[in-house]
Amino acid sequence: MKAMLFAAGLGTRLRPLTDTLPKCLVPVNGRPMIDYPLMLLRHYGIREIVVNVHHHAERVEEYLGDGSRFGVDVAYSREPVLLDTGGGLLGAKRFLEQDAFVIINSDVLIDLRLDEVLRFHHDREAAATLVLRKDPLAEAYGAIWTDATGRMRKLLHHEAPGKGSGNLEQYMFTGVHIVEPRIFRYMEGHEPFSITRTTYPRMLAGAERLCGFPFDGDWQDMGTPERLQATEAKLREGTLRPHFL
Repeated sequence: MKAMLFAAGLGTRLRPLTDTLPKCLVPVNGRPMIDYPLMLLRHYGIREIVVNVHHHAERVEEYLGDGSRFGVDVAYSREPVLLDTGGGLLGAKRFLEQDAFVIINSDVLIDLRLDEVLRFHHDREAAATLVLRKDPLAEAYGAIWTDATGRMRKLLHHEAPGKGSGNLEQYMFTGVHIVEPRIFRYMEGHEPFSITRTTYPRMLAGAERLCGFPFDGDWQDMGTPERLQATEAKLREGTLRPHFL
């Protein structure tokens, strides 16, 4: 199985750290933040990984190299112009189009049993499975609703055709998803676009089976100085102990 790590962003919320450093290499408790999703993937035997790069791309490539010192194989998808998540994924199509693959944001630290998500995804024959969490700010960041079977029924303001099973539960996306190659049928063009705002709504409208895996474990978004400091404190104090480290 292959994976993609999104690492091309400018990291504007982490300035001035990211003025001279790519966001994914900002240190978190002594490790560049990209180490955490990288080690999660390696722990579950996923060793073929493509990383999209743009901002200070040469620093990312210098750090990761071919991945051998991390026990993985790293390839790069270079973006002269930022393509957002959808455009970035489409740019890596040739690397990923053979089989189901994992996507993780490089600024996410999640203590996730990835094997359980993969079983959930395959058992439901999903076109995509998004790892979701309860959050009181879900509406502000973009809410997702699933039915009793885990099938996604509403994403942002887009609804799936047909009726769901039971009451709907509201969640927020964690930045981790398992995706089948047929996602590329719903992608086109050379302009930047978002997977969640553009591609998944198209898949919902096309009656593709999109599912949500509910997750209530430790999850940290390291994209702002406050969240970065909170993550560092938890790791340092031992209140956050990811099983894959």
